[in-house]
Amino acid sequence: MDGYKAPLRDMEFVIYELLDFESHWQSIPAYQETSRDLVQAILGEAAKFSENVIAPLDPVGDREGCHWQDGVVTTPTGYKEAYQQYIDAGWSSMTHDPEYGGQGLPIAIGEYLREMTGCASWSWSSYPGLSDGAMSTLAAHGTEEQKQMFLTKLVSGRWTGTMCLTEPHCGTDLGLIRTKAEPQVDGTYAISGTKIFITSGDHDVSENIVHVVLARMAGAPSGTKGLSLFLVPKYKVAEDGEAGESNGVGCGSIEHKMGLNGSATCVMNFEEATGYLIGEAGRGLNCMFTFMNMARIGTALQGVATAEQSFQKALSYARERLQMRSLTGVKNPDGPADPIIVHPDVRRMLLTQKAFAEGGRMLMGYCYKLVEVIEAGNDQDAAKRADQALAFLTPIAKAFLTEAGCECANLAVQCYGGHGFVKENGVEQLVRDSKIATLYEGTTGVQALDLLGRKVLMSQGEAMKPFVSEIQAFCSEHRDSPFAAKLLEMIQQWGDLTMKIGVAAMENPDELGAASVDYLMFSGYITLAYFWAQAAQTSQQALDNGAGETEFYTAKIQTARFYFSRLLPRTNTLAETMLAGAEDLMSMDEEAFAF
Repeated sequence: MDGYKAPLRDMEFVIYELLDFESHWQSIPAYQETSRDLVQAILGEAAKFSENVIAPLDPVGDREGCHWQDGVVTTPTGYKEAYQQYIDAGWSSMTHDPEYGGQGLPIAIGEYLREMTGCASWSWSSYPGLSDGAMSTLAAHGTEEQKQMFLTKLVSGRWTGTMCLTEPHCGTDLGLIRTKAEPQVDGTYAISGTKIFITSGDHDVSENIVHVVLARMAGAPSGTKGLSLFLVPKYKVAEDGEAGESNGVGCGSIEHKMGLNGSATCVMNFEEATGYLIGEAGRGLNCMFTFMNMARIGTALQGVATAEQSFQKALSYARERLQMRSLTGVKNPDGPADPIIVHPDVRRMLLTQKAFAEGGRMLMGYCYKLVEVIEAGNDQDAAKRADQALAFLTPIAKAFLTEAGCECANLAVQCYGGHGFVKENGVEQLVRDSKIATLYEGTTGVQALDLLGRKVLMSQGEAMKPFVSEIQAFCSEHRDSPFAAKLLEMIQQWGDLTMKIGVAAMENPDELGAASVDYLMFSGYITLAYFWAQAAQTSQQALDNGAGETEFYTAKIQTARFYFSRLLPRTNTLAETMLAGAEDLMSMDEEAFAF
């Protein structure tokens, strides 16, 4: 069976044909010199690095895991050396500000690199992955002195970053945070407390680790309004700007986990560690949202990566594995049986994976465009609209795509049959590695409450209107599309369901929670349906124009048909269950659960 191969042609389809990044980059002064040749060269080299350097480390990381000894964490064999190759090649600095050592390339190009390294090994990619969020937070809220002190090293990749929110007694409820920040005479703060579930909290791949930490100053009010944000390096910054002496930051232990064994998930102890206030005091959560939103987009990408990995492994196996004969006649007369790809149910599983992987890539590309308008554009009105659209789509992308990734991983095991249940083939690892994506950066339930409660109902539906209007405009422009009528029908139903849930929630707030996950999944299916309709339209136009690559474009159209006929109908059940009400969930006495 073949190893990981970066889907470069599909990435180019999304970048240039579906979403027209070329025109988009021309509208942003900082990106106007981004030529197609440059992008293709970068993606090609990223593919080689991911396929040849990172992919072979994935089974090694799963087998060896990380090791903790006396507060020191060591990563699996080859991780440190691969990371050095990563920074030597300049991958870490690619999309960041040239003023701080970056190359100033479009954010989307960095995200496609992340998809490739993540597909090759999500465990390995977790080490450079969180640094991007730390850099974005520092760039948006840090002082110039802090940027010179930390950002230049983070951009170079010599230092890495983390996000430290969760504590032993609180998960998503950050208002319960107890970590303290005591002001010092030199303007710094002494940070004391314990944080848990910190991805890449300690390791041996970089020279220093900069922790972005939520903490509460003395006398600050309780709840989230009393939180401030701090930069806390593992090693103090010496006078020459390099990593100096230890800073009272220690790793108490690492978690023994279901999956992602090569990624160190740490308990971090801060004992009067020197920290630097970033942003305004008491507005730490507002600043941290810069990091959290980037992390949620990154986690959505993990769902796409899982779907792609699962599809590639299952497709390779289905082409090779001989079992039974086709119901419509022998397809492999020279062999004792036909390859299992001839069987309809195997096709169902493969097409489901393909639809989620490629559809998810389309949604992520759309989100990257929005991020670039916000981060690099010079049109404030456009940036405001993009920010509103991204806020609406982020919980959908994060939750829906990670749930889809888990489904695809399970389908990979199913395609392999009993061979998928044993470790030698590597597909059971996909199941174990993928599950965490539905949990960290806010569980599916948390994302659903954010979408339905905060984004949709609190805005009285205004948050969803721009995206809905865009879908309606597409359907109006392409009335001859075989998918337009169904999309319009789904849009109408989406609005009707939103109104019904909103009315019910006004009488009983539990109705919101009872409907929220089903509502989010319903929203996800419609969102991907829109992108598949666009993909089919774009592909048909290419065929009509004689573009060649008939098989590629025809496969897009056929996958769109599969999506509309086999996956989109799942919304029928979701529509019924989200209106079933809260009574059947809440009426049972909790003592009765034990019987």
